[in-house]
Amino acid sequence: MSDDRGAEVTSCDVCFRHCDLKKGDTGFCGARIGLSDSVVPSNYGRITSLALDPIEKKPLHRFYPGSKILSAGSYGCNLRCPFCQNSEISWGEEARNIAVTSETITPEELVSIAERQQKNGNIGIAFTYNEPLIGYEFVRDTAKLSHGFGMKNVIVSNGTASLSVLDELVPYIDAMNIDLKCFDADVYSKVLGGSLEMTMEFIEEAVKHAHVELTCLIVPGLNDSPEKMREMTAWIASLKDGKDIPFHVSRFFPCFHMTDRPATPVSMVYELAEVARESLNYVYTGNC
Repeated sequence: MSDDRGAEVTSCDVCFRHCDLKKGDTGFCGARIGLSDSVVPSNYGRITSLALDPIEKKPLHRFYPGSKILSAGSYGCNLRCPFCQNSEISWGEEARNIAVTSETITPEELVSIAERQQKNGNIGIAFTYNEPLIGYEFVRDTAKLSHGFGMKNVIVSNGTASLSVLDELVPYIDAMNIDLKCFDADVYSKVLGGSLEMTMEFIEEAVKHAHVELTCLIVPGLNDSPEKMREMTAWIASLKDGKDIPFHVSRFFPCFHMTDRPATPVSMVYELAEVARESLNYVYTGNC
């Protein structure tokens, strides 16, 4: 495909945006770049964060509880959540700067680090902190190697990706925590810059292939409606083994571009967790 001036344009197929990129152009996410005939991740192997975390921090409460996992993050994100807790590597000004200075390592090197941490209780690698699916090629390549050493692979994601991306990953991914940020298509689009429809489709398919836990950060005045929580959790219960999908109701604290409201009252988190329990068997509260 060419633009009006005859320059070759390639469409990125990772998410609903389908960014049309000329050679050298960077997509909305800040981490995919156009070549003459393809779109590739500009953040391949660019590691900004690396830590050995408790598995519960992902949060995953029903996947190897009590274990630890090597968490690796890159940079970039295809959403624009104003309450982002990792803005320095997602889409703020710092993220644009860190894209230049982040360290590059190979899948082999990351797997080697993870393997050495097994003596400290590590069970594998979690791709997290920024949005890992915008650089799914590195996740796929690393996870394939990690499986070869008998380790587990985890994705912590906003679930805003095409099913073709999921198809690339499912042979190598053991567990996911996916943010289902609200159950309102307008909020998803206008406030978060996302697509509720794409996220729901991704979750619906993901639960067929891996252990999946879901998280909803409760932001006062944004997604704190008991009616919407009831609607959301009823939908989750309708999925494959849906009533047994672990669901995390998490407390918001003011940060980044959303400092105009107080932290979520703990009582509100507990109330919405009780609503979720009407449909789901495993509901957890977080940040309380």
